Amino acid sequence: MTDPYETLGVARTATDKEIKDAFKKLARKYHPDLHPDDKTAEERFKAISAANDLLKDKEKRRRFDAGEIDASGAEKPQQRYYRDFADGPGHPSHAAQDGFAGNEDLEDFLARAFGAGAGTRQSQGSFRARGQDVSYVLPVSFMDAANGAVRTSTLPEGKTLNVTIPEGADDRQMLRLKGQGMPGFGGGPAGDAFIELHVEPHAFFRRKDNNIHVEVPVTLKEAVLGARITVPTISGSVAVTIPRGANTGQTLRLRDKGVLDRKTGKRGHQMVTLKVVLPAGDEPELAAFLETWQPKSRDEPRKEMLK
Repeated sequence: MTDPYETLGVARTATDKEIKDAFKKLARKYHPDLHPDDKTAEERFKAISAANDLLKDKEKRRRFDAGEIDASGAEKPQQRYYRDFADGPGHPSHAAQDGFAGNEDLEDFLARAFGAGAGTRQSQGSFRARGQDVSYVLPVSFMDAANGAVRTSTLPEGKTLNVTIPEGADDRQMLRLKGQGMPGFGGGPAGDAFIELHVEPHAFFRRKDNNIHVEVPVTLKEAVLGARITVPTISGSVAVTIPRGANTGQTLRLRDKGVLDRKTGKRGHQMVTLKVVLPAGDEPELAAFLETWQPKSRDEPRKEMLK
């Protein structure tokens, strides 16, 4: 199995943050959702996830560096000492060396000491352990994060999960899916899956706290005379009144059209910033009018810049 440091492209002296950053960068690049039906990308994603699971665990990383476990987390054969051979022919038993009459007495003592019940023997099959937690990165669209959604994600080992994205989800928010991690041992419970959401940018919406910001173009005629126009929101289109004499940079507030605050149950607002645009084609009548037009006000729009 490939060295986990090489898999993530980090030095053996890398800090926890450097390992985490390297994993996030590679996970975004090779995530199966971004490369459907690409087996190479899928295998690469599995490898970097396994490497990250080992190196982010301080104890496992220490044991790997010490040569106690391999890159898969499996135990490596260790040096055997004389006591390992004490029960062989011609040698007194290990139990006898420790003051027990025989191995059966030793097993009974261990069973009582570690909770298996008096007079019983604890077998290997009775050992139970919780499964390992796993971590994944899930790219999420801006609208899914704002409005909530259920999306199916394919995990590195081929398992699929239905991930519920809560309404108003934040970028880098971590979701915990209980019992969706690695299976337990000996009937123990499965670990958990931790999904880190990476919210993708939108073409024209921007989020600041729970408010949505959007720049909306308006024609010269709509700005001068005022108009009733339709603008987009994260929950659908709504009609908005543009006041007469509107100008670029003027902002209109649409109440409760922002993102839901899950703590308070209230919504933010949508801030619509107007941008006056000139006609795309030739407008000879407009040009002729402006040549003879004398505005009543003598505003100097660049006055503050030229001080």
